[in-house]
Amino acid sequence: MNDTPRIRTVLSCTLLVVTVTAAATACAGSDGHPLSARPYDAVDQLAFSAADAGARVNPEKPLEVSAKGEGRITDVTAVDAAGRRLAGELTADGRRWRSTAALAAGARYTVRVATEDEDGAPGARTYTFETAPAKRALTVTFGPEAGTYGVGQPLTAELSLPVKDRAARAVVERALKVRSTPSVEGSWYWVDDKELHFRPKEYWPAGALVTASANLDGLKVGDKLYGGASKPLKLSIGDRIEAVADAESHYMTVRRNGEVINTIPVTTGKPGFSTRNGIKVVLGKEYYVRMRGTSIGISEGTSESYDLPVYYATRVTWSGEYVHAAPWSVDSQGVANVSHGCVGMSTGNAAWFYETVRPGDIVRTVNSYGDTMDTFGNGFGDWNLSWEKWRQGSALVEKTGDPTATQDAKARLRPSL
Repeated sequence: MNDTPRIRTVLSCTLLVVTVTAAATACAGSDGHPLSARPYDAVDQLAFSAADAGARVNPEKPLEVSAKGEGRITDVTAVDAAGRRLAGELTADGRRWRSTAALAAGARYTVRVATEDEDGAPGARTYTFETAPAKRALTVTFGPEAGTYGVGQPLTAELSLPVKDRAARAVVERALKVRSTPSVEGSWYWVDDKELHFRPKEYWPAGALVTASANLDGLKVGDKLYGGASKPLKLSIGDRIEAVADAESHYMTVRRNGEVINTIPVTTGKPGFSTRNGIKVVLGKEYYVRMRGTSIGISEGTSESYDLPVYYATRVTWSGEYVHAAPWSVDSQGVANVSHGCVGMSTGNAAWFYETVRPGDIVRTVNSYGDTMDTFGNGFGDWNLSWEKWRQGSALVEKTGDPTATQDAKARLRPSL
């Protein structure tokens, strides 16, 4: 008895197959509804603007798909090999679909078109085509180099070509991706036409893993300007090291992950050479540096002139501000400010500091008579801007005023003492 239903099912299917075969390819399915039928090949029902076999399409021109005869288009999807979907609009009568966004240059697209004929039966057609490569390609170089950095390290994006137009900047910025584990709130800031910095709202979490990448390849940025391929960057973030040099108390307090690990007597800049206030980021470490007064405008033979070998020098500005060993001023350390702008300490303390910190760690000076650290151009003063002002440097945020005058000069000047 169990075999009987199976025989009936097979016979029913056989009859159905015979019925479908006898009908046109586009006839209704087994339930009698046109949409249940297998879609027919709609090649004769469509006109495609990129249909020339082997020809590369001009990415400056829109993509169009049009219906021929009595049928209509019901849906169009166009996706490039990178997974980017091309936006477009279908007319209300289903007679034409046209792209509303720019095609990517040097890209391969797959276009899937769904149709229906005058009887409502579904059709389908898939097209593939390639666009011509860009004549000008905008690439991005991310910084710093891959490695482990402190919690204050900003990311940098150096563009191969200047981008001045705000709309074009928005295209670039949307294509720059920063991912952090754990996640953070952050934003890009346009330093100038070719450089952007990224920082979180707060310092990076200790132990974070950070990746920066650009989804610009082939993307239209501006008039006949397209993006090119760029190499991604991966960083890891170390412990949270923060050093605060108090020019009034003449001591530096160093914390690791919030816990004080050392308190060091120091000397900072004397009147006329006051150390810059504010937050700086460690740029690098040099075991030996020869420091000359002439590098900061002091004439030889004057009372302020100097030419000295300096050891355990931790750089915090490009113009020559360091945390370094100053054995000649040990008697003043913890008592008075006698340097030409650097933070000086004993050789032992400088060696400890040199071995403890890494690029990206925070060095902050407070209670100095000096100016505040420049935001850009002399190292990383990025953290001296409030989050609200930092956000105003993004092309994706409506400007409410110029938060700061950015500095274009990036001269690597000689060190002060």
